[in-house]
Amino acid sequence: MEKPIVFFIGKPGSGKGTQAELLAKVTDWPVFGTSSGLREIVATGTAAGHKLKETMDSGALTPYWIASYVYLKALFTIADDDTIIFDGTSRTLPETEIVADSLRWIGRPFFIFHLTVPDEEVYGRIALRREKGTRVDDLPEAVTRRLEAYYAETDSAIAYLRDAGMLTDIDGHRPPEVIAEEVRGILALQ
Repeated sequence: MEKPIVFFIGKPGSGKGTQAELLAKVTDWPVFGTSSGLREIVATGTAAGHKLKETMDSGALTPYWIASYVYLKALFTIADDDTIIFDGTSRTLPETEIVADSLRWIGRPFFIFHLTVPDEEVYGRIALRREKGTRVDDLPEAVTRRLEAYYAETDSAIAYLRDAGMLTDIDGHRPPEVIAEEVRGILALQ
């Protein structure tokens, strides 16, 4: 069986990165975070990089076409006998339509896991993460804007994937190891 392409999507702080890393540990599959691809653009120091940094620091979603560019660039590097884990890819409806079209076109197996958590959990998890790091988009006011953007943009993308039968909802309000075990079971990796 071909290795599936795997996606983890959900609210900020839902555990997407944690689950991507836990899966990578047992499979050795590389993890690609859209945000890391965006930070590479920011690091270029170009006018687009400066504008992107401004957008990201505010907690707003980046334009779908930038996120899609970063995603497609990564997708097109996957060898026939390899795969990738996408962390946080597909946040807006136009981006999601590109992801869905590209997956249909490439014709490889895939799983899109949607980690569901209540908003209160998001604030609590990000407060803990904020204590350990210095991400500007983890400040309380940015988290509120990120959740507002999630409901304004990502909800419709999730509905699109669900209606297309491309989404697997996972209860993200449990210990990470329990979620990881469920994911491995769905992927038949146990």
